[in-house]
Amino acid sequence: MPEHAAEVTAAGIARLAGVGRAAVSNWRRRHADFPRPVGGTETSPSFALADVEQWLRAQGKLAEVPLRERVWQQVTGHPAGAVTALVQAGCVLLLVRDRSTAWPALAAVSDRRLTETLPVALEEVLAERFGPERAVRTPSAAELAPSAALVRGAADLAAETGARQAFEFLLGRHLDANPRQYTLTPPGPAALMAALAAPGAGPRPTVLDPASGTGTLLRAVEHPGALHGQDADPDLAALTALRLALASDADIRVRTGDSLRADAFPHVTADTVLCHPPFNERNWGHDELAYDPRWEYGFPARTESELAWVQHALARLRPGGTAVLLMPPAAASRRSGRRIRADLLRRGALRAVVALPAGAAPPYGIPLHLWVLRKPAAGVAASPELLVVDTTATTTTDQAGGGGAGRDRLDWQAVHAAVLDAWLPFDKDGTVAETPGASRSVPVIELLDDDVDLAPARHLPPPAAAEGAAQLTEVRDRLTETLSRTQELTPPAVSGPAMSPAGPVRWPVTTVGELARGGAVTLRAGGAGAAPAGAPVAVLTDHDVLAAQAPSGTLPDGPPEEPVLLAAGDVVVPVLGGGTAVRVVDAATAGAALGRNLQLLRPDPSALDPWFLAGFVRATANTRQASSYASTATRLDVRRLQLPRLPLVEQRRLGERFRALAEFEEALRLTARLGEQLVQGLHDGLADGTVAP
Repeated sequence: MPEHAAEVTAAGIARLAGVGRAAVSNWRRRHADFPRPVGGTETSPSFALADVEQWLRAQGKLAEVPLRERVWQQVTGHPAGAVTALVQAGCVLLLVRDRSTAWPALAAVSDRRLTETLPVALEEVLAERFGPERAVRTPSAAELAPSAALVRGAADLAAETGARQAFEFLLGRHLDANPRQYTLTPPGPAALMAALAAPGAGPRPTVLDPASGTGTLLRAVEHPGALHGQDADPDLAALTALRLALASDADIRVRTGDSLRADAFPHVTADTVLCHPPFNERNWGHDELAYDPRWEYGFPARTESELAWVQHALARLRPGGTAVLLMPPAAASRRSGRRIRADLLRRGALRAVVALPAGAAPPYGIPLHLWVLRKPAAGVAASPELLVVDTTATTTTDQAGGGGAGRDRLDWQAVHAAVLDAWLPFDKDGTVAETPGASRSVPVIELLDDDVDLAPARHLPPPAAAEGAAQLTEVRDRLTETLSRTQELTPPAVSGPAMSPAGPVRWPVTTVGELARGGAVTLRAGGAGAAPAGAPVAVLTDHDVLAAQAPSGTLPDGPPEEPVLLAAGDVVVPVLGGGTAVRVVDAATAGAALGRNLQLLRPDPSALDPWFLAGFVRATANTRQASSYASTATRLDVRRLQLPRLPLVEQRRLGERFRALAEFEEALRLTARLGEQLVQGLHDGLADGTVAP
C-alpha cells in the first residue's frame, strides 16, 4: 500500500455502498477476499480506500466512488488528522477561487512537484486575503507531502460544485462526525440574531464575533464590509477564516486567542457585535481583569462570565451600534448579576430580552435568551422601556397535534416573525403594543427592584381569557368526535371464530433483501441531501415516524445534493432503537425528504402491497430477529426482515386489516393528546378564574 494512502472505517464503507454497518460486518465474515485492516484498532479497524473500492466494484456493489466521498475519505484518513486536512483543503479551495488561472499550471505537474511549489502560491493568496497577522498559517512542503491526492480532489470538487460549497460540505461532515467536540450555533438563531442587528448596522457594516467558533454568526450577516472573529481554539479560528473568505468578499480578520484575556481587536469600533459566548465559565479572568476599563457597568462576579462578554461586546461597539448575544436564561435572574443588569437598564444599553424555545441551540434542554444591546450615544436619552418577547411555546405543531419543544421541531419562520414583529416597531418608536403571552414593552422603573429579574415570562400577561375559553370548547368538541371515531374503529374481538384454530400459520417466507435483488422493492437510506435553491423541503425525521407526526426537519445548508424524496405508498422504517414504528407515506407526506436513521422501502405495486409490507415489517418477532445489538444501541438490518410469499390478492386482504389497525392507533393517539390538552386547559382556567368551578 502507498505510504499516504487514504483509509476508511466500516462506517465509511457502509456509506460508500449505501448499506448499514451490519452488512459490512457480514461481508468481512463471509468473504475471505474482503480487504484486510491496515490501521485503526481491533474494535474499530480501518481499511485502504483503494482496496475497498476495488472489492466493492468487483462484487457489483459499487459502480464508482462519488468524488465528494473520495475527498471526504482523504480528509478523514489524513495522517496529520482531519482538521489539518480541512485547513489544507480550504487553502487550496481559496487558491482555486481567487487565482483560478494559476491552478491549472500547478495541477499539471507531478504530485511531488505540486506539493513543493504549492506553498508559494498559497502564501500569496493567504497574505492577500487575511493580512500578515492571520489565523491560517501557510502549510510547508513537508506538511503538504501526504496531501497531493487531497488537494487535487478538493480542486476537482470545487470545479464540480463550487469552492464555497465544497468546503461547506467537508466542514459540515467533520462537524457532524464530532458533535461533542464543538459547540455549534444552528442557522435558525444565527439568522435571527443577524436580523435583529441589521436595522441600525448600515450598509456594508463592520461586524465582530469575539467567540466566533465555526463562524456561523458572521456568515449569517448579509453584505458585510468587514468581518472580525476571534476564538481561543486555533483550529477553529483557521477553519472559520477560510469559511468566511470562501463565502464573502468582505475584509476578513480572524485571530486566535481568548477575547476577554487577550483581545485581538482592542481598537476596532464595530457596527454590530454578534456572540454566542461560552456559558458558566468560572475561569474567565476574574482575578487578573479586576481593573479592566471594559467593566463600565460593574465588575462581573466570578459566576457571571456572560455579563463579562456582554460588556466586552458593548466596549467594541460604536455609539449607537447593536450587539446581540445568545445567553443562558439564568443570566436574566441570578442575584449576583442584578447590579450590572440594573445599570444596563438605567443607561438604556439593554434594549430587549427574547426567550427562545428549548432546543434552539446548545445546551438544547433549556430555553435560551437573546439579549439585544445598544451602545448609548452622547446626547441621546436612555430608553424608558425594555422589550420582552417570549417564543418558548413556538413549535411546528400545536399541542393537539403532538410535538413539543425540540431542535427538530422548531418553526424558525414563526419564531423569526414573532420576534421581528415586536422588535422592529419597538426599535423605531421606543414602545410597542402589548401582545398577551407573547411580547410587551416594560417600563424600566418596574424592573428596578431588589431582583432586577428580566425573564420575559415573568412580565407578560396571560393570553386573553375569551380566546382560551373558546379554545377549550373547540378541544372538547374534537375530543368528543374523536372518542366516537375511536369506538367505530375498535378492532373486532379476537376470540372464537376470529382465532386460527390451528395456531400460527407457517407461510413460505422471503426477505426484504431477496425482494430488493428481484426488483420487487427498492431500498434507500435517509440522511443525504442539502437544501436546494428555491422552495424549502421538509424532512421526515425518525422522531416524526415514532410520534406519528408531520415532517418537521429541514435540510442542512451545503453543496447541491439530491435528497431522497418520499412518494405515496413508500414504507419508512427507523433503523435505530429497536422499536416497531413504521410509516406508510400518504399524499400529505409525499414530497418530503427522508431523514437520517430512516430506511425507505419502495414496493413495486404490481408485486407488493405497501400495507402488507408495513404490517409484517412491524411484527415484533420479525424486528427482533433482524436487529443487531451494540453496547449503546440497537440497529435494524432491514434486508433481514421477512415476509410471507403470498399472492397480491391475499396481500391486499391482509393489508386492509393492517391499514385499519393504523387508523385505530392514530385515533387513540389523537384522543390522548386532546385529553391532555383539555385537562391542562381546565386546570389553568380554574387557577386563573376564567373557568367557573
